Amino acid sequence: MNLTGFYPVIGTHKIAESQAFYTEQLGFETTFAADWYVSLKHSEQPHFELALLQPDHPTVPEGFRTAAAGMLLNFEVADVDAQYRRLVVEGGHRPVLDIRSEDFGQRHFIITDPNGILIDLITVIPPQGEFAEQYA
Repeated sequence: MNLTGFYPVIGTHKIAESQAFYTEQLGFETTFAADWYVSLKHSEQPHFELALLQPDHPTVPEGFRTAAAGMLLNFEVADVDAQYRRLVVEGGHRPVLDIRSEDFGQRHFIITDPNGILIDLITVIPPQGEFAEQYA
């Protein structure tokens, strides 16, 4: 398979709110916008893409027309503490998991987007103990 792209598409009834969240808070830019679909690329890393789709749009097969749930999106960043200050301390987002360091090699915190999708902001740190041996 000659893969030329890959990106998640979030089924949401909150297209405008979600577009604002991902552009204003996480640095994405809109590359296409309709009332039922929005395509986004990250302003600093344009190969990172994300899309928003109204879940009951006719392009979604019947029987699958539901909003996304139970999704976790990981965003690896250079300085998670700076992002915590920006998004939580200064920006007022409520963390659903407060910032902490994990023995498996992450310092991270989790907020939610307007749909309840979990947004995990992560800086990779050295793993500790038994976890150090589990990395290939």
